[in-house]
Order: sequence, then structure tokens, then C-alpha cells
Amino acid sequence: MTLRHSRRSVMALGAAAGLAPLPTSAWSQERPERKLGYAIVGLGQYADVILPRFAECRHSRVTALVSGSPEKARRYGAQYGVPDHGLYDYGTFDTIRDNPDVDIVYVILPNGMHHEYTLRAAAAGKHVMCEKPMANTAAEAEDMIRACRDADRKLMIGYRCRFEAGNKEAIRVVREGEIGQPRIVTADHGFPISPNQWRLNRALAGGGSLMDIGIYSLQAARYLTGEEPVEVSAIESTDRSDPRFTEVEDTINFQLRFPSGAVANCVSTYGSHHNRYRVTGTKGWIEAEPGTAYGDNTLRLHRDWQTRPHAVPTGQNQFSAQLDHLSMCVMTGAEPLVPGEEGLRDMRIIEAIYRAAREGRSVTL
Repeated sequence: MTLRHSRRSVMALGAAAGLAPLPTSAWSQERPERKLGYAIVGLGQYADVILPRFAECRHSRVTALVSGSPEKARRYGAQYGVPDHGLYDYGTFDTIRDNPDVDIVYVILPNGMHHEYTLRAAAAGKHVMCEKPMANTAAEAEDMIRACRDADRKLMIGYRCRFEAGNKEAIRVVREGEIGQPRIVTADHGFPISPNQWRLNRALAGGGSLMDIGIYSLQAARYLTGEEPVEVSAIESTDRSDPRFTEVEDTINFQLRFPSGAVANCVSTYGSHHNRYRVTGTKGWIEAEPGTAYGDNTLRLHRDWQTRPHAVPTGQNQFSAQLDHLSMCVMTGAEPLVPGEEGLRDMRIIEAIYRAAREGRSVTL
């Protein structure tokens, strides 16, 4: 079964941060009405999160939809104002090159399809937003970067938390030394996964919880410390008698060591609910629980022997901010905060974590 056929099966089952915004360019000041057009590829559950956020965007709008279900495409098109000529299926996707209303393709598909549709979007002359994880392998990620570079198109990975107010504030607190020098990061992410999801299919998902929810723990450790790990170790715990886990892993506990001596202790699991992180420094700590949810993330700060809630600044919603960020990068020529190279770094670390768990030893990066 090809990945394209797998996508149809998925649809049939119904499954599926920079610290400051970019300045407004002279170009957009001259033409404030200009909004770049997005094509949303894949109308699964996450598309239902993304599509309503275009109403809040300043520089972005939805102009095309790509789905294996013509009925669903028409229904969503009517709901979000996408005309019939902006509706595509996976067979006609390449003709999107002829649609001048599409500037950016947003790939919201199972992980195993990211590589194919990023390459096809670049070949069609479109900029690309690709959901995380970037691909099934680091080699695929390298190929995606190369394809977009050769086509002179932007490639950005959908790390929405880098645009979420609570995460941006936590980064600021750590980077400005309010808790002293970071020494320990803990980051736990997980949820009990239901059977019969594409996430449990290795060809579509590339792996289990680490490739899905675990990437939030990995990302948090990296963006909160501002460092890249130099060594990883890991232990996997999976009940292979559980029919959900015949192809992919359940839980991985992994540890990252950073050049400064800071250590991150992380959990990725499909067995229980977790959504939190804490950075402990030499003068205190800051924690978020939830830390990477779609909304209502909360912070607490501990300093001078006192623990209190820490206010999260107001700002643009993380989803619309992410969409507008890439639009502004396209308009100004700026490099995205989270380009393809950021996704590649995660993929290389993830592969090292899998290797460490498999071989039972630490792996140097």
C-alpha cells in the first residue's frame, strides 16, 4: 500500500519562537491589504484547529484546500470561502503551480507524507510550511531542505510553541538570567493513544510517541536552554503484547547533556497524560503546566524562596502568529525562526535517541 493510498485510508477512518515579531516591512506598509495565500494540504483534525485562525491573521489567508474527499473539500471550501478552483485532490495537487492565489503550501499530513508533498510543493514553485516532525528520517529532511533551496522557496516547520506567549515568556525569563544559570530541565509530554490511528502505523508515523508528542519535550529542552545537546541516553518501555504497539514504541525516557553542563530529563509516552516542563537554575525555577497546549498555558516562577504565578503577556494567538510569521518572511526575505534546518536538528537528535535506547548506551552527537 502506497503512502498516498494510506492517506485515503486515514481519511476514511476520520483520523488523523523568536522573542519578538518581525517588523512590518515597507512593502506591507505600502500595501496593507495584501495577504499571502495558503493551501492547506490535508483536512484532518489539525486542519480544524488551523483553518479558523486565518480569521485572526494580518498577512495570511486560506486560498486552497487539498483533500482525498471531494465532498469534504467542498464543505470546507464553503465554510472558509475557498472557491471551487482552489479545491484539489492528491492527484491534481501538482496543478497548484498554476494558481497565483497560492503563495504557501501548508503540509498537514501524516509524517510519512511530509517529504513527498514538500518536494511537490517546491517543484510547483510554492513556499512551504510543514508540520512537525519534519519527516520520517533525517535523510528525508535533508532532501526537503535541498529541494526548497534549489527552488528558491522558504521552508518553515510548524513549531507553533515558538509563537505562543507563555513559551516566549519562559524563554525570555531563562535567557535574561532571572533564574540564574540553567542546570536542569524536565519536560514530560504524553497522552493515552486510542487504537486504529495512523500514528501507530510505522510507515505513516516514522515511530511512536517520540516522533509525535515527544518532540515537544525535545523542543522545550532545546529552546529553553538555547543550547544543542552533545550527548543523549534513553530507555524505552513498551508492552509489545498491547496491540497498539506492534509497530511503534510507547514510552521513551531520554536525557540530553548540553555544553554548559545543563541536563534535560525528558519523557515521551502514549500511556498517560503529561504536558509540562520546568527549568531549574542557580537562582530559582520556572515551570509551565500545561506548557505546550493549544491554549491556557500557565507559568509559575520560584525565586527568593517564594513561588508565585507568573503572568503571561497577551499577544497574537500562536496559530495565527505562526502563519503570519512565514508570510512576513516571504514578503521581506527574512529567514523563518524555525526553518527546515531546525526540523533537521530534531530529526538527527531523535535518531540518536532511538539508537541510544536500542543499544543501551549513551550516544555522542
